[in-house]
Amino acid sequence: MSNTAAETSTAGRIVLEAEDIHKSFVSGTSTVEVLRGVNLRVRRGEMIAIVGASGSGKTTLLQILGTLDTPDRGRLLFEGRDLAALNEAEISRHRNRNIGFIFQFHHLLPEFTALENIMMPGMIRGQKKRELKKQAQEILDQINFTDRGHHRCGELSGGEQQRVALARALVMQPTLLLADEPTGNLDSAGGQRIFDLLRDMSRSLSLSVVMVTHNLELAGAMDRCLTLKDGILHH
Repeated sequence: MSNTAAETSTAGRIVLEAEDIHKSFVSGTSTVEVLRGVNLRVRRGEMIAIVGASGSGKTTLLQILGTLDTPDRGRLLFEGRDLAALNEAEISRHRNRNIGFIFQFHHLLPEFTALENIMMPGMIRGQKKRELKKQAQEILDQINFTDRGHHRCGELSGGEQQRVALARALVMQPTLLLADEPTGNLDSAGGQRIFDLLRDMSRSLSLSVVMVTHNLELAGAMDRCLTLKDGILHH
């Protein structure tokens, strides 16, 4: 099959499906129901923004989609496979291989270089260092950051660190990228640069992106913008 035919065959395929997701938390003597039956389908190469008031449950939903948390009720399927059927080790492998994460606070290791930080997910997987270094260098080239790869992350600006965080999220070539306020700590120009990189990567890699954001301008530039309100995701 040619590359073009392969791309066509995967385009529009459902990558992630959340069905009737519920999540509650106990606060003192009361129970707070944060998610009350969320339904979501994410297709291959699609970019989805999720907006909503602070405390509406956006981050909780993102953590459930990324298998960092579990729902009280509901189903989560990845490429048709029910994730509830996986044990803890299998869930960890799924997360490492299929999902990339980028957060408002980048969680880089400041004493390591940009290149070393990008290599971390592969080192966790036990990948060969030479092969991993090559992949990390290719990602640096893609985000036009080649000349800064050997700088320690503590020496980089906030926008540069977020670019490294994006490269780290993409180095294992995930199918799905989950982004929680990735531009929240940046000025408008820096935020736009990160968003442009996200969009470029989505297009070139057929990468699905779900991004939580308060930036309505960036949200409006994505394929779909959904609002989380009263525990329901409104399409």
